[in-house]
Amino acid sequence: MPHITLINPNTSRTTTAMMAEIARKYLSKEFSVEGVTATRGVPMILNDTELTAAANGVVEMGLAASKNSDGLIVSAFGDPGLERLKALSGTPAVGICEASMLEASAGARRFGIATVTPDLVASFAAKAQFLGFAHLFTGTRLTSGDPQELASDPARLNAALEIAVRECFQRDGAEAVIIGGGPLGQAADDLQHALSAPVIAPIRSAITLLLSRIAHCQQTVPGPN
Repeated sequence: MPHITLINPNTSRTTTAMMAEIARKYLSKEFSVEGVTATRGVPMILNDTELTAAANGVVEMGLAASKNSDGLIVSAFGDPGLERLKALSGTPAVGICEASMLEASAGARRFGIATVTPDLVASFAAKAQFLGFAHLFTGTRLTSGDPQELASDPARLNAALEIAVRECFQRDGAEAVIIGGGPLGQAADDLQHALSAPVIAPIRSAITLLLSRIAHCQQTVPGPN
């Protein structure tokens, strides 16, 4: 059975379980999904220092998991450690930020981000620049209130993110909006189904991208002579 490992760079096992369950919804039953949780760090990454600090743990978890996995997902929106993991693991690996920006920008769409973490806004712009999408990125709209308190209250979180999503569309001219954050995975899923406008749920984006990369690797592996 093909096996995917979802790496949570945060220390919250509850968040890991939520994200892994979302991933399973978008996979056929022939796939298994395992979530792994950082053993050091913070329950929710809120700034660039915490994002940078998470990278080593992501690489360690990814390398350990790659021995028994067909694909890896880095499920924090800053994709900490992703490029090193790709270089070292030999296993297809994607990040939820990378995947969602690729989906959101398809067809040269202008896209924005709605999220709860003001101290990570610069890293989102840097990621768009790194991927070559700076000209399509309309910026980030933020919820009001403490990010961790919001994340612990699904109804408030969804309502606050919906306001930010509408601001991305109406004020910034975005044609698609990403819900930016691994711990926001359920809210992203809910809003994607509740709104008629293109709302991008990063975990679903990551599954789609990872499956395509796994398939590509299988096609390019030389067969027996």
